Amino acid sequence: MTAPRKNRPARILVVDDDPGLLRLLTIRLRSEKYEVEPVASAAGALDSAVLFRPDLVISDLRMAEMDGIGLLKELQKRWPGLSVILLTAHGTIPDAVRATQSGAFAFLTKPLEKDHLLAEVRRALRTSGFIDDSEEWQTEFLTRNSQLSDLLARARMVANTDTSVLLTGESGTGKEQLARAIHMFSPRRDGPFIAMDCGLLAPETGEGRLAGALRAAESGTVFLRNVDALPEALQRGLAQAIPAPATVDAAGRPTQTGVRVVVTSERRLDELVAAQQFSEGLFDRLNGLHFDLPPLSKRREDIPLLAARFLDEIAAETGQTRRNMSPQALEVLAAASWSGNVRELRQVVREVASLAVGAVISPELVKQAMGQTTRMPSFDEARDEFTRGYLTQLLQITKGNVSQAARLAKRNRTDFYKLLTRHGVSPDDFKD
Repeated sequence: MTAPRKNRPARILVVDDDPGLLRLLTIRLRSEKYEVEPVASAAGALDSAVLFRPDLVISDLRMAEMDGIGLLKELQKRWPGLSVILLTAHGTIPDAVRATQSGAFAFLTKPLEKDHLLAEVRRALRTSGFIDDSEEWQTEFLTRNSQLSDLLARARMVANTDTSVLLTGESGTGKEQLARAIHMFSPRRDGPFIAMDCGLLAPETGEGRLAGALRAAESGTVFLRNVDALPEALQRGLAQAIPAPATVDAAGRPTQTGVRVVVTSERRLDELVAAQQFSEGLFDRLNGLHFDLPPLSKRREDIPLLAARFLDEIAAETGQTRRNMSPQALEVLAAASWSGNVRELRQVVREVASLAVGAVISPELVKQAMGQTTRMPSFDEARDEFTRGYLTQLLQITKGNVSQAARLAKRNRTDFYKLLTRHGVSPDDFKD
């Protein structure tokens, strides 16, 4: 159950090397109940943004060392979707054109008229999708880990854009959860969310299925799992079908495309492109923003939080008294390797909660659950095991003849070799 939403004021980072104007802007914005962080340089702004997490940046254009355009570009690189308003006392047409072409939300000239400034601030916050949902977003991803917190903050900004997103990370780290959250917190939230596994697409029928998914996801989001497993024959067609990156309108705001694309990959796409195993054109279409979710072993401080949440969920679902982990049981959980990450942790907690006799879950019960080898495999694990067995069977039938095996599988020889390599199956092991 989602926690009650807590309202908070919008956070505005103000950057100007003129102390008088910086103070004036701060007073004006704070009088409107905004939370304001004033800084005197672009470098200071970049440092402050990490902790302050602004919803909007207002910056002077002309500053020493790094000017407003340089700051804008660096902010866009780190936090795509963050709106920036630029100010200057030298209000020329070339300045305005350069600012809007660089992606500034608005360009205002000094001296600033208060009502105009506040109107642009309100418009920028509305356009960027600022609503009092930060608490709701955080409840989707319970964490104390600084690396994951930073990633989630950037992803929240990206949700307001149409930028394509690449999600990587070990199985069970929450890639699909993040993909769905990006959709739900975006302007496309009322549109469809269509999910498809590229590893299950055949060259003969896959093109039609992909085209159908893109059509069905119009005004929404299409989520493609395991895009690195997409057959080579389908990659070029998908690149042509995916909408081009969003352009900007006259005010420098991004225009919405027909469908947004979020994908996952188990391998680095840039390395596959370099090895000529993945379409460069498709990579260019998908290479918007990349988020690599950390494994649970790199965020062990979150294990007690996650275990408590899962126990809350179980109690709410069953109507039974909520179980609690003993301190020793939590120590066992925190010391485990968690190759299945959060998904595996959830499974273990559910198992011990169902087996516990009393209100407190013992470390022995946790050890017993984690020592079992009969746990249900994840979908990805089951699919890989099936594929490995299928390839082995084909090579046994053909006595290691790759060409014959590829024909039986109705795959071209190159794709078949890639499958063998990916799943660690050697044709030489089946030859007489």
